Amino acid sequence: MSNHTRFKTACLALLVAPGLAFAQADMPPVNDLPNPYITQSGFFKMPAGREWGSSSTVDVHPDGESIWVAERCGGNINACVNNPDTNLVMLFDKEGNMVRSFGAGYITWPHGIEVDPDGNVWIADARGTDAIEGYDGEPYGHQVHKFSPTGAHLMSIGVKGGGSNGECCYTPNDVLVAPDGSIFIGEGHSSAEGTPNAMYKYDSNGNLLMKWGEWGMEPGDFRQPHALAMDSKGRLFVADRGNDRIQIFDQEGNLIDVWHQFSRNSGIFIDDNDVLYAADSESGSVNPAHGAWTRGIRIGSAATGEVEFLIPDPQPDCRGTCTAEGVVADSHGNIFGAEVGPVGGIKRYVRPVK
Repeated sequence: MSNHTRFKTACLALLVAPGLAFAQADMPPVNDLPNPYITQSGFFKMPAGREWGSSSTVDVHPDGESIWVAERCGGNINACVNNPDTNLVMLFDKEGNMVRSFGAGYITWPHGIEVDPDGNVWIADARGTDAIEGYDGEPYGHQVHKFSPTGAHLMSIGVKGGGSNGECCYTPNDVLVAPDGSIFIGEGHSSAEGTPNAMYKYDSNGNLLMKWGEWGMEPGDFRQPHALAMDSKGRLFVADRGNDRIQIFDQEGNLIDVWHQFSRNSGIFIDDNDVLYAADSESGSVNPAHGAWTRGIRIGSAATGEVEFLIPDPQPDCRGTCTAEGVVADSHGNIFGAEVGPVGGIKRYVRPVK
């Protein structure tokens, strides 16, 4: 019996007894899956003289076709601080041409992105100038920023430069805007014991409503709540990367389920049809303990938990975070993977029409 068949059987059992999902941590790797996608590199066209840097941030515009990306100013660590005039938030049309860019000077290390139904662009800045030895400028970083579709800065959440006001954030990973305008933020880019790890909920005006979770490995705890997504039922999916799982909550922070079958996820996205796209950029190369899992993008159902496809890392021997860390799909089902590197940039994955 293949891994795929074993998992489908297990999935049916979970539908009968959902509580069994909490016992999946030691499940066999879900690797034996078809890949109906073709990989395309170089689809997005950068301006002359500008090279791609690292990125984990990619989302789709409300038109369903244009794609937003925030990349790290041609490098990775500290590149945006050293290049404060570089616009790092970019919109590309469906043909891969850059439409506009903005965001220079606001963000040290773009990590998570959310485009709300009005086209506003939210960026989670997961580092700060406090991490840069010898930096003597005005502190910034460790915030979530909201921009208009044309780049006007509209809001910040969190203490500029780090620190605590009893709220968010220190190294925020991702941000999600719910249909009612509520704002969810996953905090904690370190999985080291005792580091800040939590979920936050704000109202649409940036007022804190609640906080839940802390560092840990038990259900409801977090070690790197690295990416967020929401399904058609309003359930909040949190890619708890350091714990190799997805945790599913209601919008009041109550734990509904825990899934391990999508692997160690750095990025997750759920489309309007409840298709779940889950990017594993670390199994094997960065996290040897999870080495039996094939690194890549798993595609399945947010409704049932079934995993249907796997796009393996195009560079399986790479010893870095080579495949997609951030992931999104457009309205045509084309998948876009944002890569930290050493490759960097965005790959496009298309499914040929039969």
